[in-house]
Amino acid sequence: MLVAGLTERRVRENLAVPLSQIDSRIDGWTEFRQQKLDAPTMKTLDATSYVLKGFQKDNLQLDLFVAYYEQQRAGESMHSPKHCLPGSGWEIWRQDSALVPVNGLQVKVNKYFIQNLGNRMLMFYWYQSKDRIVASEYVGKVLLARDTLMTGQTAAAIVRVTLPDIPGADQKGVEFVSQLIPEVQRCFGGERFLKVSQSTR
Repeated sequence: MLVAGLTERRVRENLAVPLSQIDSRIDGWTEFRQQKLDAPTMKTLDATSYVLKGFQKDNLQLDLFVAYYEQQRAGESMHSPKHCLPGSGWEIWRQDSALVPVNGLQVKVNKYFIQNLGNRMLMFYWYQSKDRIVASEYVGKVLLARDTLMTGQTAAAIVRVTLPDIPGADQKGVEFVSQLIPEVQRCFGGERFLKVSQSTR
């Protein structure tokens, strides 16, 4: 009965701006492609909307993936890369975090080093809602349950940026993420300062 009651409290929240309208130029990076996910992946993802874009700057390329959920179930969380990556052949050989400057704040996001058949990549990811950034899946679940109980507003997105793990990639990734976060915030229609979770585990 409690679960059913909480479910009824959830409020669907539409994006103010479609994810596809995330700026095509971010920190000197230029969008050069948009991709579509296949049907099985879409079914597993079960997102309300998503965007998968490729950006390039000089001779370097990165991939941006954002999946938006207009409402979530209390106690659950969006698909975590730490679970999805091994299933697609990627090994996470180092887990870390990064502090990203955003509007005078230091936002903590996940930073993973991954590899597959000798191909090494650097990945940043986090969970973003209208007024909050969370790195930890566990903290996210707690906050989701609280939001379901207090306001019924559970809309959020998982945001992932992946680029080749080469010298200087760390700084380039942080600079891109710093400019990307306000773009995602614009899609939510949020103008308030983000609340920042300091936990990454």
